[in-house]
Amino acid sequence: MSAAQRKLGNVPCELTSFVGRRSEAAETKRLLSVSRLVTLTGIGGVGKTRLALRVADDARRAFANGVWLVGFGELQAPELVEEAVASALGVREQSASGTSSILQRHLHDQQLLLVLDNCEHLVGAVAALAESLLKTCPKLRILATSREPLGVDGEATLRVPPLPFPDSSRPSPPAGLARYDSVALFAERASRALPGFAITDDNGSTIARICERLDGLPLPIELATARLRAMTAQQILDRLTDRYTLLTSSTRGAPSRQQTLRLCVDWSYDLCTPDERALWGRLAVFAGGFELDSAEGICAGELAPDDVLDVVASLVDKSILIREEAGDVVRFRLLDTLRDYGLERLRESGEYDSVRRKHRDWFEHLASDARSGWIGPRQLEWVARLNREQPNLRDALEFSVRQPAENESALRIANALYLFWRSFGLLNEGRHWFDRALTPAATADTAERITALHAAGMLAGAQGDLEVARAFVEEGRVLADRSGDTSMRALVTSAEGFVSLFRGDDLAYALACFESAREVFHTEGDSLQEIWALLGLGLASAHLGDVTRAVDCQRKIQEITEAHGESVYRGWSLWTAALAMWQRGEHERANDFLQDGLRQTRRADDRINSAWCMQILAWIAADDHSPERAATLMGAAEALWQGVGSPAEVFPQLAGHQDERERRTRRDLGGKAFDTAFRHGSSLGFGDAVAFALNERPRPIAQSHSDNPSLSRRERQVAELVAEGLTNKAIATTLVISQRTAQGHVEHILVKLGFSSRAQIAAWVVEQGQSDQI
Repeated sequence: MSAAQRKLGNVPCELTSFVGRRSEAAETKRLLSVSRLVTLTGIGGVGKTRLALRVADDARRAFANGVWLVGFGELQAPELVEEAVASALGVREQSASGTSSILQRHLHDQQLLLVLDNCEHLVGAVAALAESLLKTCPKLRILATSREPLGVDGEATLRVPPLPFPDSSRPSPPAGLARYDSVALFAERASRALPGFAITDDNGSTIARICERLDGLPLPIELATARLRAMTAQQILDRLTDRYTLLTSSTRGAPSRQQTLRLCVDWSYDLCTPDERALWGRLAVFAGGFELDSAEGICAGELAPDDVLDVVASLVDKSILIREEAGDVVRFRLLDTLRDYGLERLRESGEYDSVRRKHRDWFEHLASDARSGWIGPRQLEWVARLNREQPNLRDALEFSVRQPAENESALRIANALYLFWRSFGLLNEGRHWFDRALTPAATADTAERITALHAAGMLAGAQGDLEVARAFVEEGRVLADRSGDTSMRALVTSAEGFVSLFRGDDLAYALACFESAREVFHTEGDSLQEIWALLGLGLASAHLGDVTRAVDCQRKIQEITEAHGESVYRGWSLWTAALAMWQRGEHERANDFLQDGLRQTRRADDRINSAWCMQILAWIAADDHSPERAATLMGAAEALWQGVGSPAEVFPQLAGHQDERERRTRRDLGGKAFDTAFRHGSSLGFGDAVAFALNERPRPIAQSHSDNPSLSRRERQVAELVAEGLTNKAIATTLVISQRTAQGHVEHILVKLGFSSRAQIAAWVVEQGQSDQI
């Protein structure tokens, strides 16, 4: 090797174009400018090596002695790490002092970038060498790729995420799809495999689904495009269920571990400890992610629950698990590719059935606890948790309904989730599961089945499917009367009242049902069902124009909810009373109730009750000759009703009110202006729609990501400490975290805000504080 060649280095020329990764490349360069060791981490096949090589190639001019690549992918012996580096650098000198000393002398005065690729299986040896070289070679910088950090002082890490991919459930034209890096990569590589290939209206949705199915991982996407020589995109998608067999690389020059996606994942699995492998397989039972308590309760196996956290953290470090912050909690998830692999390993271990049942039992218990605490101060916490756990709860239900012997568990879970489904408009979801669990052949405790029939009838009735609702309630009546259980009879009676209310043909009978049921629930201390009976009583009274009774029901509900710290039904009671006031022409009083109700529903993120409140506020605006406000509120309410059903479908007696106010508003405003205001209301997000209804100052209609960065609560704490002038070490001490973790938070903040210095973070914190005071 000539001196000229050594100066330039040995980074190979790219054989294929580099797609995407603009922000990651820019951030890697920035980190290299402030840290002498930067490690790119991420799962195998995510593109760490390609990113490192691109950054290294771009940085050639900054290193007088070149950019040098050392690939450890095929090296298995840690004791040969130093020799591999020496060989890549062309150092042939032999000495009794050892290769490390030789390298230190060789690199001492050189301005050089060393790229250490695929370090994960040799982390200890690579870290030791990197640390010794950085201490003795002041002009040396190292860029490493590994599935976990090297753990050397001063190391800056950047996790390389999968490429962004489109949501296949939302159709997009070819030009829109091409903006996603995963699709752009697919198209570029596909055109090499199949000249003339292009994204079209015909194949766009298929390509989007392929990229989504492959998690945006560059390696499997590239392997998939190679199959276009013999298959269509649709055929590839159809066969992705057996992805490991299908995606076999035909590129002879690829490292052996990347010859197939299977080998790529095997590579990660073989590098795990026995505990990590076992937990990987068990964690694959989760759908859509999990929190630590569920991992401890389901997957611990031989591990002590306290040890699960350590193994989970290790799997995060190895890029097997992805750590995400969801509000105030941390969740973890496996990419679909790694979850499929883990499930296969779990089946091989013989643990699949037992772990699957533990998963079902644990989430049944979670749903039961949520129902028990529904009327209480933790209601909103339970709402948030159930929202986060929807994929797991669905999996638990699916497991139960598919096996006749497990059907009773399906009913218990569905009964526990009914309040969540009903309160937050997931009516189709609830009906789907009750329809599957309430088969004629299903066996269950009588009370459990009656409860399920009541819930199924309520859901069907709320969607205007009255014949089905009546059939469920009639079956419930037969079972309740046969059982002689007073509370079950009252539950069915309450459901009969709601069916009559939904039908709108016998409100007097509905009133009688609610009064009878409420008396039983009050006597038995069943606050939840008493609230429901009072809600029905208040609605029936409102439809009959009995304002006094409707307001009295609202007052009684408020007394119960305030005593228990409940939020959802307090908001519901306010709009029912407001409806009665509006019908009697008490607009100002109704408006006050509705605004109070909206504040309650906003706290609970309750879109359905918010829609009701906005609907009546729109009617008030129409009656009070504020047509633009009325049209905007109608549009906002309509957007919230989408997918749930219109008010007319739930309460047909209200249909005339809506039609009349809409005709009047269109006439007063003019057709074009009405449509403009209605579209504006429909385009508002939930928060902005509520703010408009409450006459609060709305946020700007459009904000860029950089204008409104999303920092986690911890990152905001760190940013504030940076603004106070604290070093990473001082931040770590203040927050009781490691210095390395503090450094990572600062780096993430810089990336999210698009900044390059701590001074910019400080200025941003000051600006945020000022804007909050406006």
